[in-house]
Amino acid sequence: MSFPPGWPIQSDWSQHLHDGLIDESFQRLSHFVESERADKIVFPKAENVFRAFKLTSYAATRVVVLGQDPYHGPDQAHGLAFSVTGKVKAPPSLKNIFQELSSDLNLSPPANPKGDLSCWAKQGVLLLNTVLTVRQGAPGSHQKKGWEKFTDKVIQSLNQHPKQLVFLLWGKPAARKKAMIDSRHTLLESPHPSPLSAYRGFFGSRPFSKTNAALAAQQLPLIQWQKVFETNLPNRPTELP
Repeated sequence: MSFPPGWPIQSDWSQHLHDGLIDESFQRLSHFVESERADKIVFPKAENVFRAFKLTSYAATRVVVLGQDPYHGPDQAHGLAFSVTGKVKAPPSLKNIFQELSSDLNLSPPANPKGDLSCWAKQGVLLLNTVLTVRQGAPGSHQKKGWEKFTDKVIQSLNQHPKQLVFLLWGKPAARKKAMIDSRHTLLESPHPSPLSAYRGFFGSRPFSKTNAALAAQQLPLIQWQKVFETNLPNRPTELP
């Protein structure tokens, strides 16, 4: 089979999502995105659309953060939900995530934390949007084109995971997936961290400590959420033993 541009062919996701990648609706979706790129600016770049699957294998997944669609501004989206490249400041939704992280875990963030969440992805946090591409300046422009069906298959596959996963469903598009998740998994649902909805229940939801509590109950390694702040700190002298 031919894989879409940017797909991590050697990843174990290829086996688990084989049917979804050859599905006729996925082929139509691929043609749509390709045609959009022909005369419009689409984010993220083609090589980064499936970056979440590159950094977090199926086997390594312990936590799933499910969002909406990618950021639609230049140099923002790079294939991880809520994450941005190091070229730009954290957008409002991510600032709210950092605010909740600080409050939940009693952390002191740097003054201007960068928004690259790769350190979470590398620990087994699948940072997934329900829609994986967007036209520049047009949020929601690639909704109902086929991505939702593909990410349905991702969630259905994860529901069969041998480990008991933690699903963080942030916002209404993410919440629509909860019917696909069995009760053996931990499901934490809240409003989207956007400034339009964060005050309706995202703030105070304590998703980070609750996630680690669920992992601890299964004797699984905890997510070192604070690493996203540590990577932004200035270099410090090496402490003597």
